[in-house]
Amino acid sequence: MPPFEDSLFATSDRPVKQRSCDCPGCMGTGDYRAPQSRDHLTDYYWFCLDHVREYNKQWDYFAGMSQDDIEAHVRKSGVWDRPSWPLGSWRLREQNIRDEVMREFFSEETAKEQSSPAMPKAERDALLILELTPPATFTAIKAQYRLLVKRHHPDANSGSPESEETFKNINQAFTVLKHIYGTDEA
Repeated sequence: MPPFEDSLFATSDRPVKQRSCDCPGCMGTGDYRAPQSRDHLTDYYWFCLDHVREYNKQWDYFAGMSQDDIEAHVRKSGVWDRPSWPLGSWRLREQNIRDEVMREFFSEETAKEQSSPAMPKAERDALLILELTPPATFTAIKAQYRLLVKRHHPDANSGSPESEETFKNINQAFTVLKHIYGTDEA
């Protein structure tokens, strides 16, 4: 096999277009691209190496934006410019679904239809607050109570008013269940 010859590729029937540097008065070739503005990141200036370095030193993506605008942009970019929701909203949706299921399967009418004794509403509500489904043993209730207290304690959530309210509801529900199950354990 003959050695590779570079001369075959040196000439071409098509002319090669070379860009000139976009800096006024420069005669160099524009080999390096730089975005024209923050709003048009896919439109470019073409510069020689020296001028692209100068341009990059002066480029400020956040020029003309307030501190709040920059913060909003950074937060939006953190989720790839897609909409996001607060993490706490999933708990509300989950609670609504649990409530709906509890009403459907554990309502007084359904309990009568199944010819089993109806569960008191206070017990059902307390179990819902503790994110448990009937029937539940007191051991399971106590374990869930401890888990939720750690999660929603105001000291663990920077004194959040929502966490404080949830914490109070959890304590009240546990007190109701302790009374129903006839125990003084904590």
